[in-house]
Amino acid sequence: TLHGVFMDVLGMGVLIMGDSGTGKSELALELVSRGHRLIADDAPEFSKIGPQIISGASPFGMNAFLEVRGLGILNVQALFGDSAIKKDKYLRLIVQLEQMTPERLQNIDRLQGDYRVRHILGVDIQEIGLPVAPGRNLAVLLECAVRNHSLKVQGYNAADEFCELQRQAMHKIE
Repeated sequence: TLHGVFMDVLGMGVLIMGDSGTGKSELALELVSRGHRLIADDAPEFSKIGPQIISGASPFGMNAFLEVRGLGILNVQALFGDSAIKKDKYLRLIVQLEQMTPERLQNIDRLQGDYRVRHILGVDIQEIGLPVAPGRNLAVLLECAVRNHSLKVQGYNAADEFCELQRQAMHKIE
């Protein structure tokens, strides 16, 4: 069991983690309203089902419920329909919501982003740190992180292409 909200975002199993009050549930609600699917709120259960495969689900079949501060317990299935929930999914990406501080801003790799690996049940899972601050559209940022992760899995890295184009431009100037 890991603390967070487990979602199916663009077909990828994504665990949204972060300290209490960082907006995990609000982000999950926004993602559901955009057509993504809730798998488990608060304490999804994960199990290793293959050498490099971790599956996550909601304990006790409570995958329809999401607790949002100020609104209480919401039944996502009743609010948004059957397509708003999913029973289980393979875990492919962790998004760690982090409060933005001046120190945190200085330590972000502006070319590559804040990517790292988390070891769960003997499996390496890609993780990205997503700074949280007023005015940031976390749903769009998370969707973009999922799309970018998919591209990286396929072998494409935008920062590498950007650097190569910069190198070529500098070479032409010389």
